[in-house]
Amino acid sequence: MPFGPASELGVALFEETEPVEFCPGQKAEEVEEIIRAVYRQVLGNAYVMESERLTVPESQLKRGELSVREFVRQVAKSDLYRSRFFESCPRYRATELNFKHLLGRAPNTYDEMKAHSNTLDSEGFEADIDSYIDSDEYQDNFGEDIVPYIRGYKTEACTTMVGFTHMFQLLRGASSSDFKGSLAGKSPALNQYVIQQTPTAIVPPSGGVSGWSFQDPTLGARTRHGAGADDAGQVYRIEVTGYASPGAVNRISRFRRSNKVYLVPFNNLSQAYQRIHREGGKIASITVVN
Repeated sequence: MPFGPASELGVALFEETEPVEFCPGQKAEEVEEIIRAVYRQVLGNAYVMESERLTVPESQLKRGELSVREFVRQVAKSDLYRSRFFESCPRYRATELNFKHLLGRAPNTYDEMKAHSNTLDSEGFEADIDSYIDSDEYQDNFGEDIVPYIRGYKTEACTTMVGFTHMFQLLRGASSSDFKGSLAGKSPALNQYVIQQTPTAIVPPSGGVSGWSFQDPTLGARTRHGAGADDAGQVYRIEVTGYASPGAVNRISRFRRSNKVYLVPFNNLSQAYQRIHREGGKIASITVVN
């Protein structure tokens, strides 16, 4: 079960959608839905053009020559997946997305991430993909016929609360895309937190719950407490909401999807106010950081 109301955590659609499973004798449209579900999960909800689809593996699945598991393997090893989530990403970003796409969860420990990094170094990309799909974990959760699904937001035996909170750094609602719609972009979302085994705030997608959909401030901002402040060393926490992208060019931007928190020394408050207003933000609250 999910920890807390699914609608507030931004995972309602995942919670309300039954796993997709292949069964012998299914109708053509049902098999087509399985294929779409595999693309949706393995490719991180990114749009797939008709010309990008894997027509030969699709036909093999329809004829019963491939299991769902083997079709997942074909998609994950494809040039489409490799170009989007391996060649264009830093290594640890690629690894955390592999965990999400193929096992439905965030990486639990730094040792897990190092093991996959070692596999990449010693055996290459395809062997690393095999290590997820051939794992006991994959078999126990999905077997041969179930399409992998997001499960890391659920409480399960032998999982840590740290790993549970980390899943929400990778999960930004059912309409987001790991290819273009992630707040992390191409940068790792979890690397430092996994290394230090540090839990992260569970922040729902913007608009999910009024009043607490702010991003955590960056570690860089946290380490600058007191820098540039007055003699009292006061730093102010500014919560900003209502960002709107000016003009037609920037209508798709991260500022439309999430509110933000700034930690600002007293001496820089005036400049911060001006910048926020120029960017179309509205200040929701200002509090002193002790």
